[in-house]
Amino acid sequence: MHILKSLVIAFSVYSKIPVPQFEWKEEDMKYMLCFFPWIGAVIGGCICLLSFLCRRLSVGEMCYSFLGVAIPLIITGGFHVDGFMDTMDAFHSYQPKERKLEILKDSHIGAFAVIMLAVYGLIYLGAFSEITDNGLLRIVCGGFFLSRCLSGISVVSFPSAKKDGMLYLFANNSQKNIVKGSLYLQCVLCICFMLVQWFWAGSIIVLSAFLSFAYYYYRTRKELDGITGDTAGYFVLICEGSMLVVAAVINILM
Repeated sequence: MHILKSLVIAFSVYSKIPVPQFEWKEEDMKYMLCFFPWIGAVIGGCICLLSFLCRRLSVGEMCYSFLGVAIPLIITGGFHVDGFMDTMDAFHSYQPKERKLEILKDSHIGAFAVIMLAVYGLIYLGAFSEITDNGLLRIVCGGFFLSRCLSGISVVSFPSAKKDGMLYLFANNSQKNIVKGSLYLQCVLCICFMLVQWFWAGSIIVLSAFLSFAYYYYRTRKELDGITGDTAGYFVLICEGSMLVVAAVINILM
């Protein structure tokens, strides 16, 4: 029963997919992060279905691209985008660590958040519109799962920048060894899926995900001495954006 409740909590927190509501208890959160990547699987599956339907119905490339970019936002409700924007405001404030943590908690949106989100959105949309190869599209869809595997691993492995907040709550209440083992296994299976689609392209795209993971660790340690819930959202977007841009370059050059 705790496993099922952990699944429901994961989808309740990280998506807008309707799930049963109940009172959360600490023991129900032990395995929640194990199911975090499954939201990425839903996103990837929806994008693959969209691609199939748009080809069958001869939907225009612009309409398809806008719908494809909208799917992650619709499914997650922009949950990770909020973290990305707060992190951009904090990183570009050039303030001491304590002040950056205050900015992360501030509900107001700063100029850098808007600017960096606009830049990210334009790059993401442009890259998505270039993915015309079916194998590359399936690899990119697998990337939504991989980014959440890596994000979950960071939650239970990287130091936390503060001793409160949602990320600290989930990390503190997790069965860390079991969660790590589950996420590592899911990560390996996802990478295998991506490599089977197109080995050399999949290898480069997976490498870009791990490079963004290493950059995430370096940047958060340098700026904040650890991670927060907001930076976790920031990583999901950076990781997915990196994989998408690399896939677009491969599609153009192949």
